[in-house]
Amino acid sequence: MNFEPVIGLEIHVEMKTKSKMFSRAPVTFGAAPNTSVLPLDMAFPGTMPVVNKQAVINAIRVCDALHMSIDRELWFDRKNYFYSDLPKGYQITQAKRPIGSDGYLDIEVDGRTKRIEIERLHMEEDTCMQHHLSDGTLLDYNRAGIPLIEIVSRPNISSGTEAMKYVEKIRSIVQYSDVSDGKMEEGSLRCDVNISLRPYGVSKLGTKCEIKNLNSIANVEKAIEFEIARQEKLLLSGIPVEQETRRYDEMHKETVLMRKKTDAVDYKYFTEPNITPIVLSEDFIQHALETCPELADSKKARYMQTYGLSDYDANTLLLDKDVSAYFDEAMKHSPLAKLLANWISVDIAGYLNKENKTIVDFPIEPKRLAELITMIDKGDISNKQARSVFEAMLTSKDAPRVLAEKLGMTQISDTSAILKVIHEVVDANPQSVVDFKAGKDRAVGFLIGQIMKKTGGKVNPGLTSKLLIEELNKR
Repeated sequence: MNFEPVIGLEIHVEMKTKSKMFSRAPVTFGAAPNTSVLPLDMAFPGTMPVVNKQAVINAIRVCDALHMSIDRELWFDRKNYFYSDLPKGYQITQAKRPIGSDGYLDIEVDGRTKRIEIERLHMEEDTCMQHHLSDGTLLDYNRAGIPLIEIVSRPNISSGTEAMKYVEKIRSIVQYSDVSDGKMEEGSLRCDVNISLRPYGVSKLGTKCEIKNLNSIANVEKAIEFEIARQEKLLLSGIPVEQETRRYDEMHKETVLMRKKTDAVDYKYFTEPNITPIVLSEDFIQHALETCPELADSKKARYMQTYGLSDYDANTLLLDKDVSAYFDEAMKHSPLAKLLANWISVDIAGYLNKENKTIVDFPIEPKRLAELITMIDKGDISNKQARSVFEAMLTSKDAPRVLAEKLGMTQISDTSAILKVIHEVVDANPQSVVDFKAGKDRAVGFLIGQIMKKTGGKVNPGLTSKLLIEELNKR
């Protein structure tokens, strides 16, 4: 490639609050159109905004996770523009004094760490949702006023892969801090990309194009890589890149022109007159941070240092916040972290994939899984038997030990009981004793087989083998 990509991301995150940014209307998803609204959301005259306290707490938590400076005063502004999705004719946002500024986020790409600088994080309200028909447009005000944070990176991302890793890390932060569910497919996290190319060694930025509303992390990478190739082809052909707004066509795997851009829009920002500046006390900020749920990076360190999990096992558990929570709950009932992690990432993941379910819908509670794992560790059942018990647990609420007994799978681990069977089998097979003394190892295998046959396979194989060899050495 002859050109260096210069990429910046703007990520909009819908916050998971009970009410909207400036009104008491409930925040809902999938409700009937225009049923989660109050007069303020529809810009009725005389209505006044009131700042959502939880939204401010959420913004502080994300600012801290992104190593940002937190403004101790909240100022809001009006962003003025006329469009059908904006009932008031302006949006309440933080243009001049964002709550967070000058942060960064470290990502891992191909075994190396890269620091992505973040310019700002500000709060604002969402717009209403438009449903475009062939003969008109319908407006659903349920989304109007939902609290948003917008996270704006500086343009020091260099590839689609880096952008993907950055969005993944942002999504992890907002999910684990309980700020948002981060579901891109539902619009809870939306991503706009600004991308330009310039010759290597040149400091001046090229003409940028914006790709709007990318709705999956995979599409972030694909859209950027296509756009890099598209702009490079134009430049190599001597055709200048025009400033455009584009979208990603998932079916054709390409970016498509939405509209040409000319001069920047003048939004005529001015301070929101109906919200006086709010001073954030140090106690308020500290409480917001102290009550923040544990983030993924902290969990990973704990999983590896306290539980001894590998980097791979820890990352696998942390891919899904609910899976991590399931593991944490199971660990309250069993110290066998590695065994639990293996069962969650293999057996449970296999079931969930097959049934197209999430761990939230998984029928085996963490405590019961921990009980099953403990039975394996104690030698009460073998791994093979445990999988049969596991299958039974999917449709029964009985404890795993009860199910193992019903299935006739409980192993005999009582030393005296096992020794009694060993004596009977050895006494009945004197030639095997002779063979063992002669160094024929197959004699042990034969005797183990006879013991298993006599007990229906219920004896603990490891303990049985140990006791058998001890007995043979005595003869």
